[in-house]
Amino acid sequence: MDSILLLPARLMAVLLSPWLKFPEIPFIDIAGWIDSAVRWLKENLSWLFDFIRNVIDGMLSGTAAVLEIMPWWLLIVLVMVAGWLASRSIRSTLLYGAMLFLIGLFGYWELMNYTLSIVIVSVILSLLLGLPYGIWMAESEKVRTISTPLLDTMQTMPSFVYLIPAVILFGLGRVPAVIATLVYALPPVIRLTSHAILNVDSETAEAAQAFGCTRMQSLWQVRIPQAAPTIMAGVNQTIMMAVAMVVTSSMIGAKGLGEEVLISIQRMEVGRGFEAGISIVFIAIVIDRLTQGITRSLKKKSGKED
Repeated sequence: MDSILLLPARLMAVLLSPWLKFPEIPFIDIAGWIDSAVRWLKENLSWLFDFIRNVIDGMLSGTAAVLEIMPWWLLIVLVMVAGWLASRSIRSTLLYGAMLFLIGLFGYWELMNYTLSIVIVSVILSLLLGLPYGIWMAESEKVRTISTPLLDTMQTMPSFVYLIPAVILFGLGRVPAVIATLVYALPPVIRLTSHAILNVDSETAEAAQAFGCTRMQSLWQVRIPQAAPTIMAGVNQTIMMAVAMVVTSSMIGAKGLGEEVLISIQRMEVGRGFEAGISIVFIAIVIDRLTQGITRSLKKKSGKED
């Protein structure tokens, strides 16, 4: 009985099958083109990638050395002082210090320093590239038109995809982790820098020009200071995305807290994964609150505090 009822549907499927399936035509081999381009870059510009690798490796080694020679208690004190300046709250200040102290009690202090070195270098490079580009994007409509779809792609692309070309061009370890993190964390600071400058009160900019300021003087002396709180929000987002990339980067040989999470998954060690995971959360919370405090201070100075 069921086969009889299904007969019309099967007959319809047979009749419409040429129209239901995607036509068998030569497809566009974008994957092949990209692979060929990456191979060409690897073969012909290896000297450039070696130079970039050496520069980033030097930055990482220097940052890690500073963190390693700094006494653990001094880092906690510095964070607490920064927390007090950012929040003016004793409770928040003690909480930030307690979070770092707990990471040490978990036995992850050295791994935290290693992770911080990757995050710090990635954020520095992101800001060095992102802030000027965001300003350029705000000043040029043509750059804005070209950059918007590119930034959309960078923000929506799965973070794992960035690991593939980073490993091919720079090998395994912490340098490709910085490169992948850089690409992943770059869009927010570019977008918010451009958005902030474009949305500065036009009357303020016009008043500056009326008093004889050139376009560049108006940009650097009026518009950028007015846009600083929103730009800092972009910096905050970039830092958070860099911290979030830590675990993903462990898949290509970057050590630190991310590697501990990866090992805990492989060995099904829930407690180890929780300790490493909560340590990453503590780092993210401390950095987030400190940068938010700077943002609030900038808003007060610019008269934007609600």
